[in-house]
Amino acid sequence: MSSTDVTSQSATARSEPPKHGEMRLESISVPGSDVDRAKEFYASLGWREDADFDISKDFRVVQFTPPGSGCSVAFGKGIIKAEPGSIERLEVAVYDVAATREDLISRGVQVSELYHSFPGEEPGPGPDPEGRSYATYATFEDPDGNGWLLQEIKERLPGR
Repeated sequence: MSSTDVTSQSATARSEPPKHGEMRLESISVPGSDVDRAKEFYASLGWREDADFDISKDFRVVQFTPPGSGCSVAFGKGIIKAEPGSIERLEVAVYDVAATREDLISRGVQVSELYHSFPGEEPGPGPDPEGRSYATYATFEDPDGNGWLLQEIKERLPGR
């Protein structure tokens, strides 16, 4: 079986190929022990399936893209040497971490409580008391234990 999403809907507003000198992070490979279980999990997050190429008994690549992201997640057989569950802190920027957390929980994902951390300050439970961008987090894992970090960013730092 092989399929791919060929709709005109792009993951980001810029759908043209990179220009000379640009480097765009396209895909992150995540190790897993069961391709179909991982596929079901990432689909349950509401992420768009971009591809499922089942080339042979030793090679299969599946790719999903989070809503609004220009970078996809790839997993499968024969694409990465890392052990399942060995990836930590795959950061996903979200506008409202509490709402995103609740959405994931409603989809059956176990998500940590909110916590805050800011350079030079002690980490603590709950959202950042000052509501600063880059300071409130929650975490979750895929079925193999690969770690994801939700980071609330309401306003980007200058130059970002």
